[in-house]
Parts: sequence; structure tokens; C-alpha cells
Amino acid sequence: MNGDAMTDANESTADKIKLALSTSFYLGLAPVAPGTFGTLGGVVLAVALGATGGYFFLALIVALTVLYLGGRWLGDWAEQRAAGKDPQFFVVDEVLGYLVTIAWFAPPSALTLVVGFALFRLFDVTKPPPAKRLERLGGGDGIMLDDVIAGIYAFLCLALLRAVVLEPSAWVN
Repeated sequence: MNGDAMTDANESTADKIKLALSTSFYLGLAPVAPGTFGTLGGVVLAVALGATGGYFFLALIVALTVLYLGGRWLGDWAEQRAAGKDPQFFVVDEVLGYLVTIAWFAPPSALTLVVGFALFRLFDVTKPPPAKRLERLGGGDGIMLDDVIAGIYAFLCLALLRAVVLEPSAWVN
């Protein structure tokens, strides 16, 4: 288990819930590549939102709003818990950034989910401007905003791929 997030038997129920949420139900506690594993939480959520059919875009906007606001709050808690900036176990930002990547008016296809995953991870790791600068902000905003930027870059690449490389219908269900 990731050392900066380990639980203790005397921990409050509230802290256990915060840990579960901030790690995308423990995906962020993966011993290697916690951000990559945490992004899988975004894939699962995207599939679940896709099940809303005609309400996908509305459900996506609600999810993005809740994730950002909740992530800001949980990000501050996670930094206090880890006694450091942007702890690895905190992956709400990866879930949010991934959902930005696949944000479209219709539910994503399997192709979009996979290509979006790869593109988001690429931009999340490389942190093109202004992501790196936003990462320096303190607290939850600093944790969340660099992944929003990575998600926007990945979204733009997906939109370009949809328009140029493949038939648009291949990208949505």
C-alpha cells in the first residue's frame, strides 16, 4: 500500500470514506503507476454515464462539477494527510481529467475510451503549458487544474482524430 495513504485502525469513519473517495475506491493505492490505475476509475465512470443514454451530456456535466468541487475539498485533506503537495494516492484529478477528455454530446465508444485513456495519460505525464504552472497552485485547485488542462489537450486530439482519421460514428455509441 502507498505509504502516504496507509490506514490506521484508529482512523475515523469520515477519514476512511475520504480515503476511499480520494483514491477512486483504492485504485490510487496501486504500488506502481497510481495515476494510471486511478484513471481507470474515470473509465468506469464514463461507461456508467454512457448508460444514461440521451442524458449522457447532462450526467457528464454534473459528474464534472461534483468531481471538481469534491476534489478541491478532498485535495486539501489529502495534502494534510500526506504532509506534502499533490500526493500520489489522490486520483480524483485523474478521474476528472479523463472525463474532460471523453466529454462529448453522446456516450463514448470503446475506441474513444481506449484512445482517450492513452491521450490523457500522455498529457497528464508531460504536463504541457499551462498545466505545469497550474500544478504549482496550492491545495485542491493546484491538484485538479493541471489534469483539467491535460484533459482539454487530450479532448482536442480526440476531436481532431474524429474529424480527420476515422469516421465520426466510430467514436460514439
